[in-house]
Amino acid sequence: MTATRVVAFGGGHGLSASLRALRRCAPELDLDITAVVTVGDDGGSSGRLRAERGGLPPGDLRQALVALAGDHPATRRSAGLFQHRFVEVPGSPAGGVEGHPPNVSGRGRAPSTPASRERGGAGAARPDGATGHDGLTGHAVGNLVLCGLMELLGDPVAALEHAGAMLGAVGRVLPMSCEPVGIEARVRGADPRRPDEVRTITGQHQVAVTTGRVESLCLTPAAPAACPQAVAAIGAADWLIFGPGSWYTSVLPHLLVPELATAIVASPARRLVTLNLAAEKETSGLSQADHLAALRWYLPELRVDRVVADSKAAGDPEPVERAAESLGARLVLAPVAVTDGTPRHDPAALGAALVPVLGADR
Repeated sequence: MTATRVVAFGGGHGLSASLRALRRCAPELDLDITAVVTVGDDGGSSGRLRAERGGLPPGDLRQALVALAGDHPATRRSAGLFQHRFVEVPGSPAGGVEGHPPNVSGRGRAPSTPASRERGGAGAARPDGATGHDGLTGHAVGNLVLCGLMELLGDPVAALEHAGAMLGAVGRVLPMSCEPVGIEARVRGADPRRPDEVRTITGQHQVAVTTGRVESLCLTPAAPAACPQAVAAIGAADWLIFGPGSWYTSVLPHLLVPELATAIVASPARRLVTLNLAAEKETSGLSQADHLAALRWYLPELRVDRVVADSKAAGDPEPVERAAESLGARLVLAPVAVTDGTPRHDPAALGAALVPVLGADR
């Protein structure tokens, strides 16, 4: 029996959760996993590297690689290194106090906690590119490695293949485009003092944190070239998976790349959508049914086979079921959230829910 070829679209933590779930399914279902990742990030470490060095923002690509990292102790250690984020060294404006070398021992360093790593450390970059006390503060090691590989090899796909080999990745990671893109949104009520005013918000970070309602989305350039390997993977896939993740900044951008959209519509693969557990700032006010409607708005020809939603987060399932049916899909309800009450997918639970879906009719 040949492997089931799965292509997952997204970026950031949502795609990471999806890939970790698919990894858990892989041995039982013999999955061949490909991640196609957005390249619009312009905040934090990725935004700084993009502005200073050019090339693709590496953060979302790094997270996808780490999610697929192998289980050997050495590769797990490498995955931890990729995720390690430099924190500020107190009292060292340029890496060291005048007349003294930089603090390389780690003594006196601010503790690296999960929260500080998530924020980018005590001296993390602001969206405007300002840094802490030194050039490394806020950068993830994996971002620097990917940036270096892309410069060394001159090909982001080759760089990702090499990084995947370093991590023993169970699957491959591809960018949706080999050139970085910008994200723009027309937002109503971005200024709370003018709730009816519609203005253009530029940049993935600014769109992600807007407090207004996103009315339309576009990329710059408007028709970026798709990564050829991503187009080929879509054409050869058995399943295409969208979500979970930030809807406007991680999921929908794939549908705005003309070659990707054409390949998605033409692919013989079945299609699955995993819905989010809660609205984010950029989707404030949107129901789960609205999330599905947005897919159809940006790609009217899209047909979907299955929609997976958390049984609690869905609330009254009838509107979600009707929205799924409008795309041609059947709704699958399952407990896929972590049990601590936070709106995060549990990779083990999501993987268990995906097994009967992806394994049907094999």
